[in-house]
Amino acid sequence: MKFDYDVIILGSGPAGFSCAMQSSKFDKKVLMVEANPDHLGGAWINTGTVPSKSLREASQLIQKFHTQFGDERGRKPYEKFRMEDILQYKKSILDIKNRKVKDDLIKNDIETARGWGKVIDKNTVEVSNQFGNKVTYTTKFILISTGSRPNNPENFEIDHNLVLDYESVLNLTHIPRRLVIVGSGIIAFEYATIFAALGTRISILSDQGRILPFLDDEIHDHLKKAIKKKNIQLFKNCEIKRVEENKLRTCTEIAFSSSDDKNRMQVLETEHVLYVGGKVPNTDNIGLSEAGVKTDKQGYIEVNSNFKSSSDNIYAAGDVIGYPSLASASFVQGRLAAADMFGIPSDDFSSSIPFGIYSIPEISGIGLTEQDAQKQGIDYTVGRAYYENITQADISHIKDGLLKLVFRTDDLKLLGVHVIGENAPDLIHLGQSVMYFDGDIRYFIRNVLNYPSFGEAYRIAAFNGVNRVYKAGVKYKSILDKK
Repeated sequence: MKFDYDVIILGSGPAGFSCAMQSSKFDKKVLMVEANPDHLGGAWINTGTVPSKSLREASQLIQKFHTQFGDERGRKPYEKFRMEDILQYKKSILDIKNRKVKDDLIKNDIETARGWGKVIDKNTVEVSNQFGNKVTYTTKFILISTGSRPNNPENFEIDHNLVLDYESVLNLTHIPRRLVIVGSGIIAFEYATIFAALGTRISILSDQGRILPFLDDEIHDHLKKAIKKKNIQLFKNCEIKRVEENKLRTCTEIAFSSSDDKNRMQVLETEHVLYVGGKVPNTDNIGLSEAGVKTDKQGYIEVNSNFKSSSDNIYAAGDVIGYPSLASASFVQGRLAAADMFGIPSDDFSSSIPFGIYSIPEISGIGLTEQDAQKQGIDYTVGRAYYENITQADISHIKDGLLKLVFRTDDLKLLGVHVIGENAPDLIHLGQSVMYFDGDIRYFIRNVLNYPSFGEAYRIAAFNGVNRVYKAGVKYKSILDKK
């Protein structure tokens, strides 16, 4: 049977974009369907990863300037800088990224269709545009990469004016003096530190007992110190009772109870409330059940190790399949899905995935935490490098930060790397490479690392770890003669 396309992709986020690009390299005919009539790239470029990190970059630049040069009149950053300038900074980056994505698709002869894509069967997709017109296309394969969307809060509504969400916070016309953030995940902490850097007084209302519970305990301790230094209030195990405007006090009030005192209602006054709760997959109304594609109880598409769904010829990647829901992982998933579609050999998807938290300071990690090693009964040792001992940190006027190595005591094999501080998401990749090749911490001692650089932290942490093993009197395997 002859099809219109070799693959039709629903969604132009990182998974869809990656699949399209890889399929084009296999000389396949590709159609990308995007529901947004104005932009490609989905939340990746327009409402999520790129814009929020652009806002963070602008905030950090302002914080660095304010920290290093101060203000003789003691003004807060929000009194000296305008949100208009920050938004323009963000807009310029989004314009560049949107143009690059469009150019890449054109260069690789990837066709696009604007409209709502729906799977009719395993070889047919229907696209309905904003004018109500419907067009049907046939294809050999389908990739579903429609992403996810924020869920709605239970006890209040988002009006995008006083109560904001992931998207509307990126369009604030001013830097708020007070902001209450409702959420317990990575995004909540990122936005908390971004606005705190601009001088905003931040309160976080978390429904969890511990913020970012997956972090290594020692990294988490540094995180708590960072929160305290930024004067960020953190209320744990919170239940939101109401959110309403108080016109007499020209503010918004949010009432809640927390684990600090469950019997007492607490009220915070704020300019805005930012809700950054969980997300749900965009898997409804796209014809999954009709095409025999199975989903779990939360609506995520079930796939195998090659990202093939329960329906032959239909694949899924990105946020629609759930964990890890990272743009970085989605790029790889889309590429591997394309390779499997067309029978091209490829490496397996690595089970060890680094995470990056783009807060101020940044946080990143990969592999076992110290607590993981303890639970698994591994004879381990840790090596630490504090930023206060790194020359580049002195040059950059950065005092706080930690790079921590977790490794086996007997052979020094690297098991995990955890970083909080400047450049953490970049630093993690050196440790990731050593772990991938089953290396040990002597790599950081035997090789020359640029000086000054934040990468020097690996050398310091490695020496710190080896010294701990030596002082403990442990004889490790072939330490002197291993090549």
